Amino acid sequence: MGVDGDINETELGALKKVREYEQITDDLYQKFENSVRLLRERDIYNQGIQLIERCTPEERLRIFATLYKMSEVDGRVHQKEIKLLLYSIEKAGIEFDDVVNAAKSSPNYF
Repeated sequence: MGVDGDINETELGALKKVREYEQITDDLYQKFENSVRLLRERDIYNQGIQLIERCTPEERLRIFATLYKMSEVDGRVHQKEIKLLLYSIEKAGIEFDDVVNAAKSSPNYF
């Protein structure tokens, strides 16, 4: 979200649904949002990868399935979103087809 330079109402609505489903508190979300404002895109990516490396394989798959669905939520998948997602999935040692299949069975955020 936002990788394409645009965050629209559909994406914000989907993010709200993800936050509700994952039970992310407002306080935690605000801390995240504030830290993201201070970091460069590369630093955000690197911190994300470090956090994902702490996750179980099942958690990783669920995370990437959610990110995959979020990339589609505005009705158009930007090239930069796909590149970032594919590179991240590869770095995490997950197969793209597994992510797509997990996304099909995960909650619908839009």
